[in-house]
Amino acid sequence: MVRMLLNLAAYHFVRIDEPAALAETLHGRAAALGLRGTILVAGEGINLFLAGDEPQVRSFLDTLRADPRLGSIRVKESWSRAQPFARLKAKVKPEIIAFRRDGASPLDARAPTVAPRTLARWIERGADDNGRQLVLLDTRNREEVAHGTFAGALALPIDNFTELPEALAPHREALRDATVVSFCTGGIRCEKAALWLQGDGMDNVLQLDGGILGYFEQVGGAGYEGRCFVFDERVALDPALMPLVDAP
Repeated sequence: MVRMLLNLAAYHFVRIDEPAALAETLHGRAAALGLRGTILVAGEGINLFLAGDEPQVRSFLDTLRADPRLGSIRVKESWSRAQPFARLKAKVKPEIIAFRRDGASPLDARAPTVAPRTLARWIERGADDNGRQLVLLDTRNREEVAHGTFAGALALPIDNFTELPEALAPHREALRDATVVSFCTGGIRCEKAALWLQGDGMDNVLQLDGGILGYFEQVGGAGYEGRCFVFDERVALDPALMPLVDAP
């Protein structure tokens, strides 16, 4: 029987008063369970990518959810035969995903969302339920987009997430009468981008709940071309959440 490792991608926006203490606690627990990956903690929340044997990963999840601040953490699961991380790291950062814009941290409210199954229906129709033109906005960088994206998506020539507002600016007038659905790998960048754009006057922007990985999980590859880049040695996942690179 082939040994499979459970890969965990999770994030949660919540106020963390002592991020260094939480990072140390979680690193200790993950290390004790033999997990590898990255744990990022900031005053605005937590973002992590971990892999290991399923019982140990489930145990770590139990630890997370036992913390009242993290009980509703959003989790994406996938599998691999090889360990995709070289070591375990825990870091304290100013943001769990760098955007460097005021009014973009969804601690008190989220931008409106669209569920994967609803989006799949809109993609098939080419319009939302009100008949309004649908535009899919890819908030990832050009390296990620090269591995795959939704068919016909608006992909911007950026190398860093912080460049998105300026790169989108020339398109905003043309998007005024459309329903714009922003998307990213697991949802975290869309949380910030959609919220900031909404606050900046672009009130026709929704975010794909759960990102591309959540879409793959619930819908598969309907309307998507290629794979989804991930930030580990698997490189990219197909709509069945199987890796591009995996050891036998």
